[in-house]
Amino acid sequence: MHSRRDELLAVLVILPSIVLLAIFVYAFIGQSIKASVTDWGQRAALSLNPEIHYVGMQNYKDLFTGFLGMRFRQDLTSMIFFTALFVVVALAVGLGLATLVDHLVWGEAVLRTVFLFPMSLSFVVTGTIWRWLLQPRGGINQLPTVVGLPAGQFLWLSSREQRLAFDWAALPHYGCWMLAIALGALAWTNFRRARPGTARRQAVATAALLALAVSGVARRLAILDFPEMHGFNVAIWGVVIAAVWQQSGYTMALYLAGLRTIPDELREAARVDGASRFQIYRYVELPMLTPITVSAVVILGHIALKIFDLIFAMAGPDHAPTSVPAITMFLKTFRGNEFAVGSAIGVVLLVLVSLLIIPYVSTSFREGGDQ
Repeated sequence: MHSRRDELLAVLVILPSIVLLAIFVYAFIGQSIKASVTDWGQRAALSLNPEIHYVGMQNYKDLFTGFLGMRFRQDLTSMIFFTALFVVVALAVGLGLATLVDHLVWGEAVLRTVFLFPMSLSFVVTGTIWRWLLQPRGGINQLPTVVGLPAGQFLWLSSREQRLAFDWAALPHYGCWMLAIALGALAWTNFRRARPGTARRQAVATAALLALAVSGVARRLAILDFPEMHGFNVAIWGVVIAAVWQQSGYTMALYLAGLRTIPDELREAARVDGASRFQIYRYVELPMLTPITVSAVVILGHIALKIFDLIFAMAGPDHAPTSVPAITMFLKTFRGNEFAVGSAIGVVLLVLVSLLIIPYVSTSFREGGDQ
């Protein structure tokens, strides 16, 4: 049993951290949200007593639907593509390296150190190195000349080619159809589980009505009065390569630790049942690594959503093909003195990161409380 004195001492020990967290994190978040619903920056932003007016959600509306918010919308699209590619490739490379190191007979310590070394560098150093390596007339493009082949022609960071383009004005339409597909899949699952007869007919009728309703709404929704195409800029691949080079060692360490915690008895039992080496890897080891994969996705996704310094060092703030919302936030806030718009972009990034972090944290607390 803890005494009253011990509880009071524990509160006093953590109180300074709570106060500092409240002031320098949550108070500043609140200040940013407050600034994002004003017009701070349009009238003498740097004056001693700037004229600030409340404008509600106008800054957010301009970012997502205004003509001048076109760059932010492309940056948001680029960030989503970058996050998806970075997380998937980093997980795949990290898992491959962990599997390789786990099966080495000798040289494990050396290779593990080599693969982890990029983590010791800052994103600024990594960006500077890879900016040299990805020059169109040098670096990686010159490697084929070593064996007598012609130099590569890929533009890397300089490319302005865009793929998988979509119309931003039709974004609600796409969203509604994705919702219709999800509802249809849910109805099909209920249909298969329901008993024959009335329950199945009700499931089919519900799915049909939902699909019709969603498609009807989709035809009437439009967030822009003009078509605006956005897509995946090929130049993002250069940033993905640099980011994966630095963070794949981290995912390797996570997966390697997970592989080492799998009991050998499970592998032996699978061998006794006639499983091949690949089947053991596929049906025994990979399922046991699922919690590590979830944790790695959250951490890597958090890094990708707020990426700034790597892109700033590799391509600079003015190179639109590799720009992300954090870059635009920097330009709006510190170059254009549009503090309200910069705060709005920061709040959007906070919401995106929260959508990734909060479900993971709440699930972890729930599982911890059940044990």
